[in-house]
Order: sequence, then structure tokens, then C-alpha cells
Amino acid sequence: MVNAREFEVVFRHLDENGDGKVSPSELSRRLGLIAGEFLVKEAELAVESLDSDGDGLLGLEDLVRLMEAGGEEEKLHDLREAFRLYDMDNCGFIRAKDLKTMLGRLGESRSIDECEVMINKFDLNGDGVLSFEEFMIMMK
Repeated sequence: MVNAREFEVVFRHLDENGDGKVSPSELSRRLGLIAGEFLVKEAELAVESLDSDGDGLLGLEDLVRLMEAGGEEEKLHDLREAFRLYDMDNCGFIRAKDLKTMLGRLGESRSIDECEVMINKFDLNGDGVLSFEEFMIMMK
């Protein structure tokens, strides 16, 4: 987990002139050094979408939101990987027998009936299986 001090270090690196804000040109130059060519137009679009106070510049809070959003993408990726483990036959759903098998691998012995009850708690559309969206709700 990234802490506030690490965000500040990154922010200071991006803020070339030290004014406490990152302009599109600063973002373009600094990210261009790291990731190759980063066009000013791309930087302008990024700043426009992240700028919380409408001044055309990024503040530290804007950068933190950007970095934390990346963490959310990683969580979503991890949830997709976990879902694939439970989706034994790659049908896009978790059925009671899939849940029973996976729980057994984890040392949790459950009957099919118990697994159906577990699935029904989070089966929002009543189809008897868990979709990825329902799995995400269950895992929160």
C-alpha cells in the first residue's frame, strides 16, 4: 500500500516549477521521460479529467485519486482471477457444485444444499448461479 509520503514524492517530481500544481506540459514532459512519448494533448485530457478544482492543473489530491484508482483496477483484476478459480468449467458463472469443489480444496467441506444457500444469498437475479458482478458484491 502506498502511503501519503510516497504520493508527495511522486507529486514533487511531476511539479517541475514547485508551484504545488502539475500543468499538462509538466505532466507530458515528466511522464514522457518515464514512459516514452506522452503527447501534450494526452496530458491535457488527463489533467482535464482529473482536475478537481477546475484550474486546469493537478493538485496533490488529484494525483492521489489517480493513484488510488489504479489500486482499484488491481483489486478488480484480483477478483476476476479469484472468480476464474471458482468458475470450474469456464461458463462465466459460479454454480453450487463449483463452490462445493473450491471450498473443499480450501479445507471447507460443504454440502450442495449449503452451497446453494450461500449462492442464493448473493444471487440478485435469481438464476441460481453467481455472475462476476454478484461475486464482487459477495466478496466485499
